[in-house]
Amino acid sequence: MTYVEKRPLIKLILCISILALLAAVILSATFGAAHISFLDAVRIMSSKIPLIGKFIPIDDLDTSHVMIVLNLRLPRIILSALVGAALAVVGAALQGMFKNPMADPYVMGISSGASLGAAIAIIAGMEYTFSGIGFITIFAFAGSILTIVLIYNIARVGSKIPPTTLLLAGIAINFMLLSMVSVIMVFNRNQVEKIVFWVMGSVSAASWNQIAFLFPLVFIGIAIILAFSRDLNLMSTGEETAKSLGTEVEKVKKILIAICSLLVAASVSVSGAIGFVGLIIPHSVRLLSGSDHRSLLPFSAVGGAAFMVICDTIARSAAAPAEIPVGAVTSILGSPYFIYLLYMNKKKVFN
Repeated sequence: MTYVEKRPLIKLILCISILALLAAVILSATFGAAHISFLDAVRIMSSKIPLIGKFIPIDDLDTSHVMIVLNLRLPRIILSALVGAALAVVGAALQGMFKNPMADPYVMGISSGASLGAAIAIIAGMEYTFSGIGFITIFAFAGSILTIVLIYNIARVGSKIPPTTLLLAGIAINFMLLSMVSVIMVFNRNQVEKIVFWVMGSVSAASWNQIAFLFPLVFIGIAIILAFSRDLNLMSTGEETAKSLGTEVEKVKKILIAICSLLVAASVSVSGAIGFVGLIIPHSVRLLSGSDHRSLLPFSAVGGAAFMVICDTIARSAAAPAEIPVGAVTSILGSPYFIYLLYMNKKKVFN
């Protein structure tokens, strides 16, 4: 069955997946120290929807519950969904572009650049904000961008970017920058807890300002990657085949690497280093969407968002009132899947 023939079914499954994501968002808002019912969470969130919100009264609800949902839980849930969607789409794009099932956003070393930038901001005491965005976020974003530039210039061979060279450069820079973060922690023991919690990934400091910063970048970035779905389909079959069918492989590769890098940089600057989302989600959603990137990318976005919402809910609820870094939760869930994936694909990877 061709993609065109499967399109109605794919659209139906995608719509169901989006509804499941919305249900996960509402259900997540009910978890926490303050017990809020599912229906109350629906009413509170619906009251802020343009046009229909004014017809949904919430005056009879506990004011503190309204404040908790709108100012604490909802920003955190939306931010985690945006981060999950971005990382999953980037993972799907990298796997198609590099023809490597093990490709992941963090193989490019971008997260370590963000970690170093954040660590520098933390030890410098830059915990104030600028236009609602924390200096830690600004430093993390700057660290990611500088890392991207460094890795690109190391990997570039003339006008080409060999995938193997890019991955190896990313791995090398990743270890170097993480070592620098470790040295910073050794000499700043009083700040170790803050640095470790950030490096392991967390959206506990989520705010509407961070969402305003991240949303347009994620929306535009995913839209651009979707526009290259056909090229990704061709590149998945091999660069020579893609060239013979009219794809400007090197040009497409540069554009996609730039967009993917920007998405990862923006995501890790607000959430810290969160691994495995970009690896396990694209492989998981292929069971529903197939390998065609026209369907794989939207499913990855929805699946990544749902996965991150669920993981963050576990992170803030499992050990309440204490909190587990969400990056630890994604790693606990993702590591066994990675091992399984490696076992199933070891012949393709090493032969």
